[in-house]
Amino acid sequence: QVQLVESGGGLVQAGGSLRLSCAASGSIFSINVMGWYRQAPGKQRELVATITSRGSTNYADSVKGRSTISRDNAKNSVYLQMIDLKPEDTAVYYCNAEGRSTWYATWSDYWGQGTQVTVSS
Repeated sequence: QVQLVESGGGLVQAGGSLRLSCAASGSIFSINVMGWYRQAPGKQRELVATITSRGSTNYADSVKGRSTISRDNAKNSVYLQMIDLKPEDTAVYYCNAEGRSTWYATWSDYWGQGTQVTVSS
């Protein structure tokens, strides 16, 4: 089993910046894609950014140019640096990882518990 723990959320003023961190622990043999998703009140969970184990990245149009996703494979960690935050960035941000606990296990999707990001205008 893989556990994901996020940190770094909080309250920030519009135009400010924030760095989210997520660390994976537990029975980890390999992690493929890691990413960040967010869910605002009354809305569906949406992709923010993903990064593969080789460093290929993908961003939602809404955060492109304002966000940078990175990861440390040795630490099984992923980070999201966000700048020029807007009130519409307010949401619970979830860490996601596609991983497996052994070489013969199937790939599974894991989620963190979420961290609140609130951007005040």
